[in-house]
Amino acid sequence: MKTQVAIIGAGPAGLLLGHLLKAEGIDCVVLERQTPDYVLGRIRAGVLEQITVSLMERLGLNARLKAEGLVEEGFNLADGERLIRIDVANLTGKTVVVYGQTEITKDLMDAAPSRGLEVIYGAADVALHGIESDAPHVTFLHDGNERRLDARFIVGCDGFHGPSRKAIPLGAVREYERVYPFGWLGILADVPPCNHELIYANHERGFALASMRSHTRSRYYVDVPLTEKLEDWPDERIWDELAIRLGPEAAANITRGPSIEKSIAPLRSYVFEPMRHGSLLLCGDAAHIVPPTGAKGLNLAASDVHYATEALVGYFRHSDNDAVGAYSAKALARVWKSERFSWSLTKLMHRFPDDGPFERAMQVAELDYISTSKAAQTSIAENYVGLPV
Repeated sequence: MKTQVAIIGAGPAGLLLGHLLKAEGIDCVVLERQTPDYVLGRIRAGVLEQITVSLMERLGLNARLKAEGLVEEGFNLADGERLIRIDVANLTGKTVVVYGQTEITKDLMDAAPSRGLEVIYGAADVALHGIESDAPHVTFLHDGNERRLDARFIVGCDGFHGPSRKAIPLGAVREYERVYPFGWLGILADVPPCNHELIYANHERGFALASMRSHTRSRYYVDVPLTEKLEDWPDERIWDELAIRLGPEAAANITRGPSIEKSIAPLRSYVFEPMRHGSLLLCGDAAHIVPPTGAKGLNLAASDVHYATEALVGYFRHSDNDAVGAYSAKALARVWKSERFSWSLTKLMHRFPDDGPFERAMQVAELDYISTSKAAQTSIAENYVGLPV
């Protein structure tokens, strides 16, 4: 097999990139290790910045997003007693849209056959070869047969544990990482949300988040030590904890119901530099991880895809050899700003084990400052809604 761009990974980043390249007349093939059902079964966040929404609009694949997405004009920070509303729309003139990552993936997946985007599911033992040359290729197993895909470029959209990043020699890279001493215990339930906007809460018992997937489906989180076991958290215990941490105003509007999914997700900040080596480009979680505070993961992947599309179109359509060379620096400039925001919001809203009275007093002072400062609220709003690409 031969193509212009081989894309590893059929999550939202890989599929979005594939659709954008096909729309520009650039041939590409997407390889995915898992089955379509497995890919769609991943439960992920769904607060979309304008970059993600605009790329779906550009492809003409935003019909369900427009019909079902919840436009959010702000969000709230809670300190255990009050809600501090960040009026994103008035402060920035922009909004975000709540629409699940799974739904984005489904829209992209469903459109692939009619758009001529070839996606090979069940591609096992994917290996990258010749990435430092102008003629890289990928080998993989499919239906028990060894196969080879030749390309001019390979784009790794295969997540943190995929083979793409690992194909780059260690001597050519630099890694930055911060592992957090807690995880997010999440519960998904078919109940109406307690507030029409997200609530990030800092309580003396710990962090909590109230979010939603729709008017009838809610997603809640509490932070817990990494030693906690899921079986020790029955639904009722989670609902009780949420009612305390979110504060009385939100608690009065919580509707309890049986969970349809529960999990504990560890938190980390991670950046891999550079995001391009030879004929290999990295997008999304293959190059960086952000804590979910601030909902940057999917949106950073979308901005990577935007820059990668720009670079590859420059190369194939305009013979611009410098376009690909500029990809990593462009992408990383936005990555680091988003990493800073997610880290700072995580630090503000969580209690760290080593924090003492001073650190707590700093959090209280910061929240009090935010509550009365338009400048502070504007800074938060600009980062939350998404910095320009």
